[in-house]
Amino acid sequence: MKIEIRYFSKGGNTKKLAEAIGEELGLKAMPISERIIEDIDVLFLCNSLYAFTVASPVKDFIRTCDKEIKTIYNVSSAGIMESTYKTVKKLCSKNNLNLSDKEFHCRGSYIHNKPKSHPDEKDLAAVKKFAQEVMK
Repeated sequence: MKIEIRYFSKGGNTKKLAEAIGEELGLKAMPISERIIEDIDVLFLCNSLYAFTVASPVKDFIRTCDKEIKTIYNVSSAGIMESTYKTVKKLCSKNNLNLSDKEFHCRGSYIHNKPKSHPDEKDLAAVKKFAQEVMK
């Protein structure tokens, strides 16, 4: 089975999620700037919300994907917002890409109006478990 992990991360949080998946599956997580060069079975697409949508590089990656990907799994992070699933689903549908309804979302939280650090160890363990379940 051919599996790839791609991420876009401005602050490093989404990169941590991607690397945790890579660690769990014995794969290297690559930035989204690294194009997929062959048809694959599974893509973990790790992204996050910026200004209430996915970042332009993620949109471009999906729009210009010219390889067959059997199933894409959305992995997202956000400070306090919901996941990127709906936006990524629309983009994938326009490009005839299959986005699974199974997703992982790491949501930040706040204490006394100050953000807590996410992903934390619990989040990283949860994304590893998600990757295990996907690969069963």
